[in-house]
Parts: sequence; C-alpha cells; structure tokens
Amino acid sequence: MAKADVCRKHGVSAATFYKYKAQFGGFEVLDAWRLKALGDENSKLKKLLAKTMLDNAILKDVASRKW
Repeated sequence: MAKADVCRKHGVSAATFYKYKAQFGGFEVLDAWRLKALGDENSKLKKLLAKTMLDNAILKDVASRKW
C-alpha cells in the first residue's frame, strides 16, 4: 500500500505523515508505550499541581482577610 493511500485512508496530509515519521520514525513499540505512559503521568501531575496551587491561593486569600 502506498503512503498516499495510507494518508488518504486515515485522513491525514502527506506533510503530517512526514512530520510524524521524522519525529517518531525510529521508535519501537516499547518506546511508544513508554512515551504514552510518561505523557499520562505528566498529565496527572499537572492536574495535581494545578489543584494544589488553587488550594494554596484560596488559603492565602482566606488568611489575608481581616476578621
């Protein structure tokens, strides 16, 4: 199957195909799994950090008020 056929089948442009091939072309399946796992973990950590920063800002706001 030609690259153009694969691109057409999956709805991506040839430029996108070559961009991803340049970026991920040397990856093995295990490398891709590790990258996905790291991305998932990074996403969870970012959400946790955002929640903690929001909680911290709320506590600072409450503490700064005069009762």
